[in-house]
Amino acid sequence: MKILLELFFAFARIGGLTFGGGLAMLPMLKYELCEKRDWVTEDEIIDYYAIGQCTPGIIAVNTATFVGYKKKGVIGGVAATLGMVTPSVIIILLVASVLNIFMGNAILLHALAGIRIAACALITSTVVSLAKKGITDILCGVIFVAVLLISFFLDIPSIAIIAASGLVGIVAGMIKRRRKKA
Repeated sequence: MKILLELFFAFARIGGLTFGGGLAMLPMLKYELCEKRDWVTEDEIIDYYAIGQCTPGIIAVNTATFVGYKKKGVIGGVAATLGMVTPSVIIILLVASVLNIFMGNAILLHALAGIRIAACALITSTVVSLAKKGITDILCGVIFVAVLLISFFLDIPSIAIIAASGLVGIVAGMIKRRRKKA
């Protein structure tokens, strides 16, 4: 029961203290889960995040579910997921009840502009950190650059890009194994 409460409250903290969506949560997920609690490795977080990107739903919630499941099975996944979404539901209900009243307020609009740019900076910092960890060889670098260019210039669904990247990784791994055997 103790681990279930820890999962719930750890993810409630992450869900309640990070703003800007799933990618903006990544720095806090990395700190809370990898560094502070040692529940998962950085590689596992990257994998969970990548899988969360490929599956329906919100990336941060999917990641919470994966971590909770790793720690305590299905019930751990449920506890972590509930922890992640509870603060958002409460905050959204509160904000929705007063948003229309204050939406024209210049101070609020300026605050939102500042929050947006801070979220962008945090996302960029995390992406750079993850790229340093994830780009381990030339092939990974080529995939990274290709996906970056494709995502900028072509209107291809993310799932197709991710699936194609996974396929390239599989083929490259098979070629490497065959070369080692020869």
